Amino acid sequence: MTDLPARASESPPLLTVTAPAHSRKSAGAAVTSRGEDEEHAETGHAEVVLDDIDARPGSATSLLRTFIGLYLRPLGGEIAPSALVQLAGDLGIPAPQARTAITRLKQRGLLLSSDSGGHALNPAATGMLERGDDRIFTVRTMQPGDEWMLVSATVPETRRDLRHQLRRRLQFIGAGAVSAGLWILPGHLDAEVEALLEEIGAREFATLFRTADPRPAQPLADAARSWWDLEALRAEHERFLASVDALDTAAPFAAHVHLIDSWRVLPYTDPGLPASLLPTDWPGARSAEVFTALSDRLTTPAWQHVLAVVSSTTAAASPR
Repeated sequence: MTDLPARASESPPLLTVTAPAHSRKSAGAAVTSRGEDEEHAETGHAEVVLDDIDARPGSATSLLRTFIGLYLRPLGGEIAPSALVQLAGDLGIPAPQARTAITRLKQRGLLLSSDSGGHALNPAATGMLERGDDRIFTVRTMQPGDEWMLVSATVPETRRDLRHQLRRRLQFIGAGAVSAGLWILPGHLDAEVEALLEEIGAREFATLFRTADPRPAQPLADAARSWWDLEALRAEHERFLASVDALDTAAPFAAHVHLIDSWRVLPYTDPGLPASLLPTDWPGARSAEVFTALSDRLTTPAWQHVLAVVSSTTAAASPR
């Protein structure tokens, strides 16, 4: 079978859905471009799969989406239906509910049916998963003097759907709203913003700027509180920390998937503002430390469990 996945601290390799890669991959989910309610809409661009910004952590669909992001690539991009249903059961998802969730993931573009009858990762999800690799397992915090990115976008009135999607997706990747049509993000997200604009077909309407010295009328810390909803972000960190306390680490596979599922949206929506712009009791650093330590502890036994289940179901299905 596949070798044990590399540690999250190593740079993930470029990948296709047929080449094994490390298991600590994006648990980001998927909808096809153009938007949350249009699953296969035409954009004039190549089909892509985007993060599901409406994912509800802990649901059957979200947990299976997280499993797929973590393990399908190192398994070679495909898994037998019986193995996926059994592993879903290990996550506490009954078989009928698991099959319904799998159907939804296919409708949203993350999974395809393979020629062999298995469930295969959609190659169009590769870009989304690669971005998730960096976000989920490499937490970045801005330091004094780091550059900011400004995104100015004027989308025509005739493209109100695109305007809505652009706003929601920029907020999802951690952008603060300075004013209508103007967003601010950490400068290290430059490439991610460019990719997002291209994927949703909004690049022609946007101009990007870089600056190390934004000068709002009020102190920058006060401006940051108006650009980002820090109280909502605090609540999400507290929710995550509470979910960690509820994990049963005696079952490492289930604990690992639930951990990633609970964490995976936070590194997107929290931009990693410098400490000077945050309250002194900000829980972000603690969340990241708890996540990293527990993920490191659970990765190997969780992966071994996945390999054992996949091997056993393959053996059971083989002709005698």
